[in-house]
Amino acid sequence: MTEPCDLSATEARNLIGDKQLSPVELLDSCIARIEAVNPTVNAICGTGFERARDEAKAAEAAVQNGDLLGPLHGLPLGVKDLLDTEGLLTTHGSPLYKDHVPDADHSLVAELRDAGAIVFCKTNTPEFGAGANTTNPVWGPTGNPFDPKRICGGSSGGSAVALATNMMPIATGSDSGGSLRIPAAFNGVVAHRSTPGIVPNEKHNFGYTTFSVLGPMARTVEDMVLMYSTIVRHDPIDPLSAPMDPADYAAIEEVDLSTLKVAISEDLGFAPVDNRIRETFRERAGIFKSAFKECATRDPNLSTVDRTNWILRSQIFLANHREKYQTDRESLGPNVRSNYEAGLEISAEEVAWATQEQTNIYRHMETFFDDVDILIAPTVPVPPFPVEQLYCDEINGEKLDNYVKWLSLTYGLTIPGNPVTAIPCGLEPTGTPFGLQICGRHYDDAFVIGVAKSLERLFATDPRTARPVPDIKGLSA
Repeated sequence: MTEPCDLSATEARNLIGDKQLSPVELLDSCIARIEAVNPTVNAICGTGFERARDEAKAAEAAVQNGDLLGPLHGLPLGVKDLLDTEGLLTTHGSPLYKDHVPDADHSLVAELRDAGAIVFCKTNTPEFGAGANTTNPVWGPTGNPFDPKRICGGSSGGSAVALATNMMPIATGSDSGGSLRIPAAFNGVVAHRSTPGIVPNEKHNFGYTTFSVLGPMARTVEDMVLMYSTIVRHDPIDPLSAPMDPADYAAIEEVDLSTLKVAISEDLGFAPVDNRIRETFRERAGIFKSAFKECATRDPNLSTVDRTNWILRSQIFLANHREKYQTDRESLGPNVRSNYEAGLEISAEEVAWATQEQTNIYRHMETFFDDVDILIAPTVPVPPFPVEQLYCDEINGEKLDNYVKWLSLTYGLTIPGNPVTAIPCGLEPTGTPFGLQICGRHYDDAFVIGVAKSLERLFATDPRTARPVPDIKGLSA
């Protein structure tokens, strides 16, 4: 350890509980890292350092007094700038909200505060989370810590970069078409997209959907689980939320990889993937496949996902942005406008087809997992591209249909709604992190995370697959 902010969340929490680390010292270290590195990467937007320092002092006093401490007691937390934070600027990356200070926390933020986390800043995101390049007209672009001139992914890009550079031990994210998983992959950190409903969201306009899922981000699977166990709960306001025991997620054990029958797929059977990423995936699979009982190439049946995703996604944009579009269209960015206008052109017949097809895709995936325990695929199909480029418009020389087509590896698993853990697996050929998606059957979240935990430990033993870390000194310069 060089600074307290470099500690893992689990290590820091244990040291706080043992009175060997002050929450004030940890918070100050995280703030110092932000001040040193954020000018280079631009991951942090709104800040509330003074209030956080008061809360850190109270957390320190609670330790000294022998009070009952929550699982996240004293840990600084970054909140994605799409979630409301009481008294702390929340812009959604939009000029329409550039001065918006909420009166109350989103329920997820409230749960994390109750568990002892200290909210001290917001993390950057694309406007309203639309797209996987974290840039917006309020805060500007967030750069990749391995190459700040290239994108960090999105829409939870600020959270991923902040974690990779040790600005904080835990951060929130959300995922519709890959917004947890893509930045986790591009920055060498960990995230989990739950089976919809396990982490409830009272803000859903479309309640019966697999699209938007809130989730945890951290540097390791163990740290992610520490955070995840505090946000798993039942909330009847979310139509997909169901009664469950958070204790089932509090101490997820590793899974014996040698007992597993695993499917690997470099493109999920339908997604365009850059040849460099295909080759990297094949090389990494050659390293880890012997750890399993069986490991063979097998693609799920996702041939209709592209059209299904575009139709259903556009309907969500119609619901979420109707008033903004009708009253101030020009204040919306190109991603939001184009997606909204695409929704206006889609017929009721197409919506009916896509809704039915999503059910068929769900059933195909359930059948797929009758024969295998886990599916492993790359997370992103291309290396990160320049921050000035809003989205990837071609792969291997082939033009793509729309601004989300390059995200098909991740939205391919959004549509059926399966749980997915994203973990790093070394570097891709251009020098930025390479990531894998570990996917399992619905509601087998603890099992999927357990597999990811075992793979993470296996990967750490080989420099070709170990989690990469950015050059903090270089970024600080």
